[in-house]
Formats: sequence, structure tokens, C-alpha cells
Amino acid sequence: MGKVTGFIEIERHDRTYKPAADRIRNFKEFVIPLEERDLERQAARCMDCGIPFCHNGCPVNNQIPDWNDLVYNSDWEEASRNLHSTNNFPEFTGRICPAPCEAACTLNIDDSPVTIKTIECAIVDRAWDEGWIKPQIAETKTGKRIAVVGSGPAGMAAAQQLARVGHEVHLYEKNETPGGLLRLGIPDFKMEKHLIDRRMDQMIAEGVVLHCGIHIGVDMTAAELEANHDAVLLCGGSEMPRDLPVDGRELDGVHFAMDFLPQQNRRVAGSNLGEVEPILASAKHVVVIGGGDTGSDCIGTSIRQGALSVVQLEIMPEPPERENKGLTWPHWPLKMRTSSSQEEGAERDFAVTTMSMGGENGHVTHINCARVDEKFQPIAGTEFELKADLVLLAMGFVHPVAEGLINDLELELDGRGNVLADTNAYATNRDKVFSAGDMRRGQSLVVWAIREGRQAARSVDAFLMGSSELPR
Repeated sequence: MGKVTGFIEIERHDRTYKPAADRIRNFKEFVIPLEERDLERQAARCMDCGIPFCHNGCPVNNQIPDWNDLVYNSDWEEASRNLHSTNNFPEFTGRICPAPCEAACTLNIDDSPVTIKTIECAIVDRAWDEGWIKPQIAETKTGKRIAVVGSGPAGMAAAQQLARVGHEVHLYEKNETPGGLLRLGIPDFKMEKHLIDRRMDQMIAEGVVLHCGIHIGVDMTAAELEANHDAVLLCGGSEMPRDLPVDGRELDGVHFAMDFLPQQNRRVAGSNLGEVEPILASAKHVVVIGGGDTGSDCIGTSIRQGALSVVQLEIMPEPPERENKGLTWPHWPLKMRTSSSQEEGAERDFAVTTMSMGGENGHVTHINCARVDEKFQPIAGTEFELKADLVLLAMGFVHPVAEGLINDLELELDGRGNVLADTNAYATNRDKVFSAGDMRRGQSLVVWAIREGRQAARSVDAFLMGSSELPR
């Protein structure tokens, strides 16, 4: 694949960012793409490694060596066809996926993997620019009516796949616009929302009927949903946030990340926030509790809103700068990673727990912390205080919200509170009801959501038609 000696002759060269001083002035994307010649040279580094571990590293099993070779040979249109054969939305994954494929790349043994994510994003962006991406309209209709609940990446992928084989697909979204957490959770500086709109236009042209502002279980009963459709596929999110039960949690100024982030996304979109009290980091000392991607998104958003300072706390110990390749490769390694938002001016602290929060006149003013041992227990004598006018809880999500739809359908749950369905049939305990994505597997990556949506679509198609030609 690529140039036989490319990985020897050509060094890894990836996309760069606009300077932090410039990018924090707005909420636009700031990644600087590579030139075409540079992309083709980077694709040439993909070696004929015999066993492409990147295939298993990628949850949607992208045929990475194949489209790297096509890019190297300047056949971009065929590269786009190949890429879209496994991934409905490469422009999403090419921006916000953490690229487990690169961790699994054979060249990552020397810390210089192929720039897979960058090449993927370049292929799909060029495909849109060249007009290669068009609606794929089914030639015949099946007469089957399917409800897909939740328009995040799992629901979008499932709806598109099912529409392309001729089903009448109705995609239900409780919010005012489609996209799920892609729309309301991912900041615009990481992924601008016209990318979602463009895909939705394609899907509508393919026959998907979009219903926004309809909360199933509230605006439409579960019984109505079942009665009006031949199959139901639940692709809602894992929306129950992990709380922090400490003294002072009730103070004003302490919020879940997913109360904070969607507000800013709606501001950027020019949407009406309604009666919701604004949550803003402007001129405040911000503490973000939680060291993952959601916490990082809170940092970048707070800095752009004009925070005086941002501190991010993580209960886990500080990871090593480098992983032990012999123990971890080709799996996703635990090592120190610094996001673009963290580079913009946040202070990070590890092995810290929040003991309590303090305030004045009902509003938070500080948090009381302590260092923790290897069992995450506070270490006596390590207590310290952090100034905080705004505390954002970004500690992950525990399971989907069961009240409403899940309870109304009397769905069985697994030990973690997710909808119980396997990865073969994606069927729940209730006849003709299926589930995929975060609602089924728990909080995860956009690329896993796309995979599950695609696989669940095949299962639904086979359930209705007896067999399916959709890829698994």
C-alpha cells in the first residue's frame, strides 16, 4: 500500500492549528488542512504491513490501507467511495474521533503512525467540494415503516442505511434541531454544525422523514410509536450525568457540563434559549471537574467566553508521558494527552478529589479539595482550596434516562442501567423494538455510535424482510 519505501523516506506531518490567541476569539474551527501534495505524501507512508491492525483499531472497520493507496495515486473519487462504504459520516469522525486507528497503526510502534484521521477528513471534504456525494435513493420501496428515536450519529447512520434499502424511515429528535450531542454537546470550534445540516439534507433527499421537537414518551406515547411503525430502533444517548454528592453541591454556580455546553452551541446557532438562566464563564474563575473530552470542551468554551482562569481536576493519577509499546500496542494506550483546549491556558491537576464546596449568599466561591491515594481515598494533610465562581461537573454519564420511553416500553436493562440488547441482533426484550448507540452500550465515541447504527440497521432490515443486503 502506498509507496513501498514511503514510511522510510517520508516523515509524519500532520495538520496544524491556528495560534491560540487567534482561535479563542471565536467559535469557528481552527484546524489548518494539509495541501493535496502533502496529503498524498502522507498516504504514501502507509506500508504493506501484512496485517493492517488499523482495521481492528477502527470501530467501523474502515479499509484504511485501500484508501491511503488511492490517495497516494491521486484517485480521490474512488477513495471517497471506499471510505463511505464503511462510514456514513467521515467528516464527523475526521474531526472529533480520537483516532484509535492511529494508535493501532504498525508505524505507531515508533510513535509515527500514518496521519489516518487527517487523510480521512481530507477525502470527504474534497468529495463534498467536488460534488461526488449525492443522495442514494432506493429504486423500490418496501412498504415498511420504521421509527428511529434519537438523531445523534447512531440514529443518523441507522436511518440513512434503512432509507437506502427502501424503507419509510421516520427519525425523531426531542430537540429543535437534529444531531444529538454532535449538535448540542460538541462545541462549534471542534465541529461546525453546517456539516450536520448538509448530511441531513442528503438523508431527507433519500427519503428520511425528520421530526424535530418531538420527545417520545412525552409528546408521543410509546404505545403510539409502536402502533404506527413496523419496527422501532432506539438510538437515544446516555444522558444521565454522574453527579458529585458533596456538601455545597446545591450552591448556585455549580452545573453539569451538559447544562453549560448546549447553551453556547445554541448561542452560536442563533437559537432562542427561552426561559433558561444563562450559564456563562465570563470574568469568572472556573473549575472543571473531570479530565475527559467533555471537560476539555468546557475548558475551550470557558476560555472563549472570557474566563479569568480555568482549572481542570482529575481524580485519576497523572498518566505517563509515553506508553509501554510492548504492553499496549496495538490497543489504545494510557498516556498523557493534551487537547487543543487545554493548550489554550488551562491548569490541570491530577489525583485530586473534591471534598466540599463553599459559598456566600447561596453562590459558590470556592471548592475544598484533597489529594487521593491509589484507592482514590483522601490523604490526610493534603487538603487545599481553589477559588471558583463557576464549577462544571464533567465526570461522564452513567446510563440513559429511564423515565418515560424506556420505562413505558418495559425494557430490560443491563447491570449498568443501559438498554439490554446484544451486538448481533440489537433486539430488546420487546418485540420489534431494537436499540443501538450510547443508549445500549453506554457513553462512548462517535465512531462506535456510527458502527452500532449501521449494524442495527441491518438487523432491523433482516427482521422486516427476512434477510438483508446491508453491510454489517
